[in-house]
This record gives sequence, C-alpha cells and structure tokens, in this order.
Amino acid sequence: MSRTAFDTYREVASALTPAAVSQFLASRDWELEQRQSRVREVWRYRSDGPLLAAPRVMIPLATDFADFTPRFIDALESLGHIHDWDAGQLLEHVLATRADLFFVRLDQHMTDGTIPFRQAERTLQGIHKIMKASATTTADPNHSHKGRRPQAVGEFLEGAVRLGHTKPGSFVFTVVTRLGDAADSQPANDPEEPTTTFPRRVMETLARGLEATRLLAQAGGNQSPISPGSSGLSVSLLESLEDLSAPEHLNSLDFSFEWAAAERRPDVGLATIVFNRDLIVEFPHIREQLIRRDEPVRRETLVGLVKSLARDDSTPSGDEAAIVTVAAEVNGRALRVQVPLAGDDHGWAIMSYRRQLPFTVTGDLSYERRAWRLTGDIVVDSRFLRHISGSSTPDLGED
Repeated sequence: MSRTAFDTYREVASALTPAAVSQFLASRDWELEQRQSRVREVWRYRSDGPLLAAPRVMIPLATDFADFTPRFIDALESLGHIHDWDAGQLLEHVLATRADLFFVRLDQHMTDGTIPFRQAERTLQGIHKIMKASATTTADPNHSHKGRRPQAVGEFLEGAVRLGHTKPGSFVFTVVTRLGDAADSQPANDPEEPTTTFPRRVMETLARGLEATRLLAQAGGNQSPISPGSSGLSVSLLESLEDLSAPEHLNSLDFSFEWAAAERRPDVGLATIVFNRDLIVEFPHIREQLIRRDEPVRRETLVGLVKSLARDDSTPSGDEAAIVTVAAEVNGRALRVQVPLAGDDHGWAIMSYRRQLPFTVTGDLSYERRAWRLTGDIVVDSRFLRHISGSSTPDLGED
C-alpha cells in the first residue's frame, strides 16, 4: 500500500468506529462468522463462488490495543479493495448505514478544480439555511420561518448535521445527517407502523421540497404551489436556492441523496435533482408565489421612516410624484415598503425624509415583483407632520 493510500485510509479510520463498520457489514452481503467480545469479529463476504474462496475480513474491536489503528486501517483497505471503492467512497457507504447523505454539486467551469473562497462560504451558508428551512417545515409545516423555531430544529442543526468530505466531480459538498440509534425514533400511533427519526423526516422534507421546486420551475410559474408545508416548500428554501445559484458562472445546481441502508428507503430523492439556468431563473417567481400565499393582500397602516424617494415620471398629472420607500414594522417583521405618492402626499414624505420624522400611510400591502408595495386607495395621515410644521402644507425648508 502506498504512503498516500495509507494516509487516506488513516483519515477514514479516524472518522469511523468498529461498531459502525460492523453495522455496515451486517446490512450488506456479509455474514458474521466469529466474534470474540471486545476483541475482534470475522466477517465473510457472501458470493456465488466457492465458500473457501469467499473473502474474509477481521474487524478489530479492542481499541485499547497498541496495534488497533494499523489493524483497523488494514481492514478498511481490504473492504475498499473487495468492493472496488476508494477510501472516500468506503467512508460514504459506512456512514450511510445510519446516516443520510445529501450532495450539493456546483457545475461550473474550473481551471484548477477550485472555487472562489467567497463562493464556498456562501454555499455553506446556503446549505445551512436549506437544512434549517427543511427542519422548521418538518417540525411545524405552518411555521412562518420567522422568529423562534421549534426546539427540535436547534437540536437537529447542532447534533445531527455534519459536513463530510468533498467529492470529485465539479465541486461537491457532502452533508451527513446522522439518524441516531433506532431507539431514538419517535413513537408511532400504530405499534406495527415503523417509526421514523426526526433527522430522516427532515431529509425527506428537503428532498420533497427540491422535487416540488423543480416541478414548479419546469411549469414556468404557471402552476401554483399546493399545500407548501406538506410538499416541503417554504420561502426560506427558495431563498437558499437563490443564494446557492447566484454566481453567474454556475451552469447548474445538482442535488442528490444517498439514503441510510439501515432505514426504510423513502419514495423521494431517488434521482438527481438538477436545476440548470433555465430553471434557476424561475426561483424568484416561485418564491414570490409562496410569499403571496403566506401574505395575502391586506389593508395595513405603516408608521416608519422614509428611507428613499425615487422620482416617478409615469404619473399623468403635472404634480411632483415619487416612489417612496418606508421602513416599518408589520406584524413583528421589519419591512421596506414602496409607496407611490404625488402632490402634497409626496411633499409630506419629503419633509419626513429630511427631518427623519415618522411617516404614516395606509394602503393595500402586497408582495409583487420581488418587493413589498402599498397599492389601492393610499391615504397619508399628515396630522403629526402638520403639527410639527405648524402648517397645513408641507414645510420643505432646510433645517
């Protein structure tokens, strides 16, 4: 064995335990022939060939023995050779026995097999946001994804999710979701119904959300999301996908799953989910549909500061008009809302902007074209500004 291979298998050995390898062998075409408690196990590979010719592997169990590490490395190398896997592939298969693997592949041109550090940082942030969004939807399908999350979400992100080794093939991030022991599964109402751990449910929610997003993107925005919570969809999920696909040099974004062998195989995430540029451009439209569903048009009164004014030349009258951006809190959320104003209403907005005074306006609040807007019958309450200026008309003089 070469020094390079030895170092690679040494890294794998440091990431695994004999118990994890034994569990992997038990779920595959291996039979336990001998076991000396806390010392060693001998496994035989089941094949169609002669029994005596069947490969055998000895798994050391005594981690306190002086030669445990080299013996464990030898066993892992033998397993890799028998299955025709390299060290990284062997690690993935062993982990998948009690862990689901989620692969995020960035398909883009790379001259030296690297990506910009900033892109890597944003990708990791996007992946974390994806996992958080799916965990939140799993814990509470009706959650707004704002404010406090269910306790299970924090426990999942802290204890069950890990970043694995990067795989070759463009640039692939490996996310390992540990399923824990079978005893950790939530009790089922039906004793005969198999239970499912929360981490597995999160991964199924994620796979379902990605598949639903792809279907909506293929429909070109002509299909409305049905029951977003049960389909794994959320605004946070779409925002994460937009973050991941932001680099202009990205050709496609590919997601795939490898489901834990020790758990039932789900009916989702069985094929690679690919988003090319034709589908990526639909992400903002799908997100807007979800926001509209969660935030229907409603009458709202905004009280906040005017943050900007942009001239609106589309107004047919000769009055001064502008699109005013008001920063206000609505139902506990900080929003920046665009409001079209003209005449004295526009003047009061200018005064509010210059003096940094609260501005009050009422209208129909909606989300469209990637922005919050007030439309319909817009009414500006200028009483406070009139009181401050001592005039019935806007005071636009400098302080």
